[in-house]
Amino acid sequence: MAFGRKSWLFAGLDRGADRAAVMYMLIGTAKLNDVDPQAWLADVLSCIADAPQSRLAELLPWNWRRSNASAKAA
Repeated sequence: MAFGRKSWLFAGLDRGADRAAVMYMLIGTAKLNDVDPQAWLADVLSCIADAPQSRLAELLPWNWRRSNASAKAA
C-alpha cells in the first residue's frame, strides 16, 4: 500500500503491523459497503461487549444498522 509506506517503519513489531492491516481492512470493507467507517466503528465498539456471540455477524459492515442509542445521538 503506497499510502502507508513511511508509516510502516514505525509499526514496531509484526503484531503492530498486523493490527494496522486489520484496521485498514475493516475501514476499507465499511467504505465498500457504503457505510461511514467512523460511525460504524464507534457504534460497534460501544455495543460489542454487550452483544451475544450469536449476533456478532450483525455488526459486520455489510449487515450493520446503526443502533438505537447511536441513532438518537446523531
